Amino acid sequence: MTQTITYTNPHSSFKLEGVFYDNTGLSYLAERLISEGESYQVSLGHFIQQWIDSSPEINLQTSGSNGTPKTILMSKQAMVNSAITTGNYFKLKPGDSALSCLPFEYIAAKMMFVRAYVLGLEMDCVNPSSKPLKDLKRSYDFCAMVPLQLENSIEYLHHIKTIIVGGAKVSKALMSKLVNSHSAIYETFGMTETVSHIAVKNISKSKDAFEVLPSVSIGVDTRNCLFIKAPHIISTLIQTNDVVNLTSKTAFEWIGRFDTIINSGGIKIAPEQLEHQLEGFIEERFFIASQKDNSLGEIIIIVIERSIPYKNLSFDALEPIKRPKHTYYVDAIKETVSGKIKRQETLDLVILE
Repeated sequence: MTQTITYTNPHSSFKLEGVFYDNTGLSYLAERLISEGESYQVSLGHFIQQWIDSSPEINLQTSGSNGTPKTILMSKQAMVNSAITTGNYFKLKPGDSALSCLPFEYIAAKMMFVRAYVLGLEMDCVNPSSKPLKDLKRSYDFCAMVPLQLENSIEYLHHIKTIIVGGAKVSKALMSKLVNSHSAIYETFGMTETVSHIAVKNISKSKDAFEVLPSVSIGVDTRNCLFIKAPHIISTLIQTNDVVNLTSKTAFEWIGRFDTIINSGGIKIAPEQLEHQLEGFIEERFFIASQKDNSLGEIIIIVIERSIPYKNLSFDALEPIKRPKHTYYVDAIKETVSGKIKRQETLDLVILE
């Protein structure tokens, strides 16, 4: 009979910063991190205290990229089940090494700890900077990053065997730098409500579609928005606003967000697809949005992170209806900690006519 793995005790091979810990030891460590540690260590200490307390549930904070961040209550066992699913997919085994370089306030870093705790990984933590691999003294089997960290770590990626990257979309330009990398690099798809990722895409092998992890099934509603069934994590169906193209029963291509689709003259346009087309023409960060128009209902605009306007910016590569009718410039695009663009907050910085 197979024994169910739970959240109550760490795997016997679990190490943190080279030291074996049981829950008693983790309790003392958490107190020390909170009283003496750097900012990221303080956050880790608080999470450890929450993880080893008697409650079967834990509070998680969403990123807030589509509005105000919110707190949701998640079962610790669901987090354990997610960790096991990830471990099985990436063939992680007790004694494998893991590097945590993300803020422990958010689900991605929390799940790195949970994977180590449950799977018996040996985890080290570094300050979640934009260049987390720069001063590494050793190599690791597994690491999670956001795209900005990945972009700034190209020359150091050989230190990591497998990298998962999430929190924001990986740009076409960054993907081109990762093809045939010695590391296996996967873009992830998921959300706090699904306890981190439920699907991955091997971008180091130029894959276009996300593949769902074991025990996850998917489909689309009448809007072509993805729904997710992950009974090992949550008993209810999760309906998203992510428009996708199903390429098989277990794979999909991400198109964009339903709540950002622009209806211009009856033509429905996904801004994320236009952004993908324009990535090679605009060096700075930018995003596509819309503003109201008496004739077309909505017209397309573009917001660019640049202080000096372009003199000759052309959108002739796009179909006429899809070309931005106005260009706005901002000194800095608003973003989440993971680098995901906060569209509405940034739009509030510009004056729309």
